Amino acid sequence: MGKITVETCEIEGLKVITPAVFGDSRGYFMETYHYEDYKAAGIDQVFVQDNQSSSVKGVLRGLHFQINYPQDKLVRVISGEVFDVAVDLRPGSATYGKWYGVTLSAENKKQFFIPKNFAHGFVVLSDFAEFAYKCTDFYHPNDEGGILWNDPEIGIDWPIPEGMELIMSDKDKNWEGLSKCKK
Repeated sequence: MGKITVETCEIEGLKVITPAVFGDSRGYFMETYHYEDYKAAGIDQVFVQDNQSSSVKGVLRGLHFQINYPQDKLVRVISGEVFDVAVDLRPGSATYGKWYGVTLSAENKKQFFIPKNFAHGFVVLSDFAEFAYKCTDFYHPNDEGGILWNDPEIGIDWPIPEGMELIMSDKDKNWEGLSKCKK
């Protein structure tokens, strides 16, 4: 136990986790998840589904949320680097509509815990990235919601280098802003 360090964020509930990495000349070993360590850090969820995606540089996925079946998520990057963002959509929250972002990479091995009722998205900063995440509810295809990635009401400061062409799904290009969000 005690193989992780946890940073709390200015938005209550969000947590950045850094695992202990044990390395030598052969490479490294780390636990990517240990229920007791996460429970001790206040993350006492039962994860029921693991997902993984791969994307090329400039892919922006999000901002997504689930309407009737919200999920807690524990996200990390297996290869490459992304800028990962969560937006608070919790009704009555003092930080409703506020965002927090963190760089996740294979190098820094950080994880990001995103509670239920947050929108989530990321942009790929490296040539290629593999993204993995655990969820506390199953995927329901008819339960997707979203917010426009560049909604000025939220004002996310995406670290998009000059000249980077963004690649998005048609759905992600056409979400509406926070004020019209169906959450």
